[in-house]
Amino acid sequence: MNAHSAALILGDLQNDFLHPQGAYGRAGQTCAAIAALPDRLAPLARLARARGILVVATLFTLVPGRDGQPIISPHLRTLRPFLRAGDFASGAWGQQLVEVLAPPDVTIEKVAYSAFYMSRMDWLLRKCGIERLYVAGIVTNGGVTSTVRDAHVRDMDCTIIADGCAAFSPHVHDAAIDALRPLARIITLTQAMLEFKSVPVR
Repeated sequence: MNAHSAALILGDLQNDFLHPQGAYGRAGQTCAAIAALPDRLAPLARLARARGILVVATLFTLVPGRDGQPIISPHLRTLRPFLRAGDFASGAWGQQLVEVLAPPDVTIEKVAYSAFYMSRMDWLLRKCGIERLYVAGIVTNGGVTSTVRDAHVRDMDCTIIADGCAAFSPHVHDAAIDALRPLARIITLTQAMLEFKSVPVR
């Protein structure tokens, strides 16, 4: 494994999604599997930094439009009517990576499921010489799936850390992982730790 060509993607593990005082927490929109991810992934993130593996946090962002109200896609407004001005705002506490996983090496603001859509993700990864992605985060059937599929069409080698991802339903999570098997290597968090440990300390 070459640390200089690998990146750990922490997908959408943000305060507004995960913290009790965040947008989703205030609305009671959470589940145990999602809530457990930050503490589960923290040792891997620390190990990645120690081994020189780029840690990339993708941050879902709601951009303010007219009168400061966030621009929300119709499908998202239907699914999450509780979203309001200030939620997922660029630079705000709610938009940021949860504290236990911070700091990332770089952040990518995203406006849709895929971290590649209308963002600087592709440009940044190529400028940093990244060829292999280790993907973790939420939700498995949304941001994780869309980002992996977009990475695949860009000829990037993707590894999904299955138990480092979660959805609101275990069944949905498992179905999403199975659907990605033709496109990506599927491993466990334990396997990811072993692979990262194989890289010499910087």
